[in-house]
Amino acid sequence: MEIDKDRIDETVLALLYLTLDGDGRAWKGFDWKVLDRLHEKGFIGDPVNKAKSVRLTDEGIARSEKLFREMFCIGK
Repeated sequence: MEIDKDRIDETVLALLYLTLDGDGRAWKGFDWKVLDRLHEKGFIGDPVNKAKSVRLTDEGIARSEKLFREMFCIGK
């Protein structure tokens, strides 16, 4: 079975929006390979640190909200 890593990355980015706080941080309880790819794509800061959260970039915040709304919101 071939896995679409871009779709996985987009889903994780959308789910990061669920725990996003006012400082642009979200809990990083996702697969490290996915977090590394999101970092390489410029959506999050470096996930390799002692913090239990990761900082989303401005682009990452905007993209995570857009994806969250597309994937999980009902109606308008």
